[in-house]
Amino acid sequence: MKSRFTRIKEKIVDISVSDKQSIRDVLRQIDKGALGVALLMDSKTGIFKGLVTDGDVRRALIKGLDLDSPVSDIERPKTITASVTASSEEISGLFGEAVRVIPLLDGDRRVTDLAFFDTRVYLPVSEPNLGEKELKYVSECVLTGWVSSAGKYVTQFEQMFAQFCGTRYGISSSSGTTALHLALLSLGIGPGDEVIVPSFTFISTANAVVFTGATPIFVDSDIQTWNISAPEIEKAVTVRTKAIIPVHIYGHPADMAPILDIADRYNLAVVEDAAEAHGALYKGRKTGSLGDMGIFSFYGNKTITTGEGGMVVTDNKELADKIRILRDHGMDPQKRYHHSVLGYNYRMTNIQAALGVAQMERIDQIVQQKCTNAVFYNDALGEIPGITLPPQAEWAKNIYWLYSILIDEKSFGMSAGRLAARLKIKSIETRPLFPPVHQQPIYDTKQHLPVCEYLSSSGLSLPSSVNIDINEIGRIAWEIKNIRKKN
Repeated sequence: MKSRFTRIKEKIVDISVSDKQSIRDVLRQIDKGALGVALLMDSKTGIFKGLVTDGDVRRALIKGLDLDSPVSDIERPKTITASVTASSEEISGLFGEAVRVIPLLDGDRRVTDLAFFDTRVYLPVSEPNLGEKELKYVSECVLTGWVSSAGKYVTQFEQMFAQFCGTRYGISSSSGTTALHLALLSLGIGPGDEVIVPSFTFISTANAVVFTGATPIFVDSDIQTWNISAPEIEKAVTVRTKAIIPVHIYGHPADMAPILDIADRYNLAVVEDAAEAHGALYKGRKTGSLGDMGIFSFYGNKTITTGEGGMVVTDNKELADKIRILRDHGMDPQKRYHHSVLGYNYRMTNIQAALGVAQMERIDQIVQQKCTNAVFYNDALGEIPGITLPPQAEWAKNIYWLYSILIDEKSFGMSAGRLAARLKIKSIETRPLFPPVHQQPIYDTKQHLPVCEYLSSSGLSLPSSVNIDINEIGRIAWEIKNIRKKN
């Protein structure tokens, strides 16, 4: 278990000694358990009497005791204990510089478990969840030689993911960015055109627009959902506007109904950037299935991963056919090595798709675990002054790609950046929210978009992997509370 502490019940017998035994016996048990401590028990009742550390033994020998002296003669400080029913947060709060092992006692003061502080534990913001199926399918690719962009897993992954999204077609690509580029190219977007994008997103959303020769037009976000603001979209529409890219940020869907209404009234295409929103729902429908097309990323930190990789999903056969040609050097699918359009090498490999198939076989479980972890986080952090929890609109299902919070510097007592630095000392990785793209040096439009600027400066993403457990979430929450209290 990766946690602030680990429970090591099996060590109890190994490190137990009675108060009738000698210091020599204690040293044997300390060495046997490899934890630097022994549990001292009453020889008649078995009731726990306290911890004996290797430091206690060393000090006793310096004072004149010998190895055959009874362990009961050793002077020991009071042992910190906890009830076996204590919460993870309560146990975490008992550790300190001099407290690394906490016996957990039942109602009869008998040791039933141990909590051991592990300073080596590091909690990353995100890490992939890979298992035996992933290894099996990838190994099959290697053993059969089907390692490039041809192979059964590519087609299988595309079909599985399209079905998951509720769309007719899925076209895989080498990354989420190339998927977005392909989607825009298939719409004929190019020089002289404008595409409306949120400034509060990862920069690849805007970059894909620039790759086509078109111009990204940045608009502000909605403070409630953190997603692109529909009223701000309408203000930005011009005669040159050809498309809107709503980004389902951090796993929460954008409010698509007003966006689709604007698109319909102005004859604009809608390409959903759902790179962070695999399985998220908008009024019961999967993200990616609401606009003309949706794109997804399978980078290593995404909900499911192929290492690198992306996908376009759509119900439009004409667009799907165009994208397949564009991703494969512009090659005519009916005439090999015949190229009538400029294309790209944006294909996904069979090895990547093999990972994807294995991940798809348990995507519902992965998404549910992310949502469950968010519930634990909400319970643990919900009443801390100065913290705003992630958005959750009544019409949406947030899949919490990253569990991200906002820190109000005044009421919390410090900035998000300072909290991040303090958590880093505790081996807890965090990540700031995306900086506004309109302020990036390569764009720098001199706009003032207050909502996305506030979100970026106030936000912090906490460890969000499906590998994290409730004890680790309890540790993170305890550290945040403790940092605020001591500030």
